[in-house]
Amino acid sequence: MVMSKQQQAPGDLEHIRAFVNTIDVEQGHDQLASPVALAAWLQSSGLMARAATATSADLAHAVALRESLRAILLAHSGDSPVPGAAAQELDHAAARARVRLHFDELGAAVLVPEADGVDGGLGRLLAIVHQAIAQETWTRLKACRDHTCEWAFYDHTKNRSGTWCSMAVCGNRAKARAYRKRRSAPGSGTPPADACEDDG
Repeated sequence: MVMSKQQQAPGDLEHIRAFVNTIDVEQGHDQLASPVALAAWLQSSGLMARAATATSADLAHAVALRESLRAILLAHSGDSPVPGAAAQELDHAAARARVRLHFDELGAAVLVPEADGVDGGLGRLLAIVHQAIAQETWTRLKACRDHTCEWAFYDHTKNRSGTWCSMAVCGNRAKARAYRKRRSAPGSGTPPADACEDDG
């Protein structure tokens, strides 16, 4: 998937979008294919110290968090409730990170993880989610409703109505599928001439 600047999220929320998009669902390429790759991604994103390493258990936790975030972003796209299992996974990640409130001398309060390593890095992502909820930008971060894509994008529309990461690609795919479904419906009187075509 080629990323457009129009899909980018503001500020630190871009870290969440990038994290969810570490796997290209359509192409099957996963940037977090190993513990070493996970550590490299967190380090390059400034979420974990350069000297820190990752284990297979860390990788499993990171992938579970990523897919739970994707499930939440898909809920944002469908204007539906957040899946309970996804919310629970975020709770587990916050507990592992030992996230706590920190008050600075200016009176501001932020969430900070007390854990080091991967748990701490994932905790920093959760702190960004918390900040986005407070700033009312969180529900604008969505995942494409095309099940072959599910690319995370930021909805810049005024009425928060964005559904697909690209109207020209995924939006047209959805319209084509709906059209074929209508044509092949019983009583339509029109045979599904393109029923053997794929969605691409």
